[in-house]
Amino acid sequence: MLHDRHLAGASAAGDRPRTRRRAAQVPSPYSINGQAPYMDWRLIDQLRGFTKVPLLLKGILTAEDALLAVERGVDGIVVSNHGGRYLDYAPSSLEVLPEIVDVVKGRMPVLIDSGFRRGSDILKALALGAKAVCLGRVPRWGLGAYGAQGVQRVLEILQNELALAMAQAGRPTLDGLDRTAVRTHFS
Repeated sequence: MLHDRHLAGASAAGDRPRTRRRAAQVPSPYSINGQAPYMDWRLIDQLRGFTKVPLLLKGILTAEDALLAVERGVDGIVVSNHGGRYLDYAPSSLEVLPEIVDVVKGRMPVLIDSGFRRGSDILKALALGAKAVCLGRVPRWGLGAYGAQGVQRVLEILQNELALAMAQAGRPTLDGLDRTAVRTHFS
């Protein structure tokens, strides 16, 4: 059980209370911790001044933001709703992918993440125009269960599922994947 002196920040020897310095933070009007809803596009310009490495921007969910990323000279984007953890009512990344690919017009790579669990999910994203699919949870499940070998096995399973889904869709190569390989009725 904590005593009052511990709660007040006093050391174990009973010295005077320690004070902690906190960095000045801009208060969030929505009381959202761990997120930065106040970010704006000027941050991209600032980051460009710090680094020469390729800059990928994650969290794009609208064609308008994708176009702004192109105009800002971002090297690539990741269409992502952050696994649905940011906003309950955000669209799925797969739902908005076609309009984003259309507005980018090949000027930068469009990657995607958020909820890809099977090879058939990957096929859908590639057919709708993604250049790559980022995987998060599924490889971590393999890592947690069996270490590095688990990750390897999970990736092998996904690759096999993708090859099978492509064969079933009559698309033997990645170059043969296009929007005609899938039906979409997002609404």
